[in-house]
Amino acid sequence: MTDHYAVFGNPIAHSKSPLIHASFARQTGQDLDYTALLAPLDGFVACVTAFRAGGGAGANVTVPFKEQAHALATVRSTRAEAAGAVNTLHFKGAEIYGDNTDGAGLVNDLTRNLGVDPKGRRILLMGAGGAARGVVQPLLECRPAILFIANRTPARAVELATRFRHAGPVHGGGYDALAGSAFDIVINATAASLAGELPPLPEGIFADGALAYDMMYGRDTPFLQLARQAGARTTDGLGMLVEQAAEAFFLWRGVRPDTAPVIALLRAG
Repeated sequence: MTDHYAVFGNPIAHSKSPLIHASFARQTGQDLDYTALLAPLDGFVACVTAFRAGGGAGANVTVPFKEQAHALATVRSTRAEAAGAVNTLHFKGAEIYGDNTDGAGLVNDLTRNLGVDPKGRRILLMGAGGAARGVVQPLLECRPAILFIANRTPARAVELATRFRHAGPVHGGGYDALAGSAFDIVINATAASLAGELPPLPEGIFADGALAYDMMYGRDTPFLQLARQAGARTTDGLGMLVEQAAEAFFLWRGVRPDTAPVIALLRAG
C-alpha cells in the first residue's frame, strides 16, 4: 500500500522535493508518493491536519512555516527542540513527531559534496528565522573559530546567539557590526533571495578563498553575484536540499539513500 508524503510551503511551486523523494524511492525500492502543497499563510495547521486525516504519513515543511511546525509537533527531536524550528513531520498514530534535518543537510553538503571542513573556520550566518535556527547547533558542533549571526533586526540575532552560547563561540548582531571583519564561510539563510534582494553586507566580508553559500537554489541570487565579484567560491543550496531530504527519508523509511546521483540529476536538469 502506497504511503503518502508532502512538502508544505508558501511559495512552493519551485520545490524540487517531489522529484528528490521520487528518485530516493526508486533507488531504494520504497512504495510512496510525494507532492508539493501550497499552504495559505494563515492556514498551515489546517492544511497539515487535513493531509494527515487523509492518510498522510509524513511531511516536510519549508518557508515560512518551520516555527509553526515546531509548535504543531507533539514530540520533538533534540535537534528540533534546540532549533525551535521543524522541517520534518512524521505522523505515528496520535503522535506528531517533529525533527529538523536542515543542519545535518547543510553540514553534509559542506563536508561531503563541497570538501569544506567548518572546523576552525570563521562563519557568518545571515538571518535569524527558521532556516537559520535549524543550522546553528550543527555548525557549532563542527567547532568553528567563530559563528556570527547577522540580522536586519539585531535583537533577533542576539537572541538566537544567546540561545546557543553554551554550544560554542557564537555571537549575534546587526550588519553594521560586521565592518572590518572577514569570514571563510558566508551563509545566506535570509528570505532576501526569494525577493531578489541583497542583505546589506559591508565590503571585504569575504576572506581569501571564502565560500559563499546561499540556501536558496535554482537561481543566481544577488548574494551569489556579489560573492563572485569579490572572488569567492559560490554555491546554492541544492546540495543541502538533497542532503536534508535524505535525512527525512531515513526518518520515515529507515533506509538511507545515496544523495550523489540525485544531486547530479538535479544539476544536469
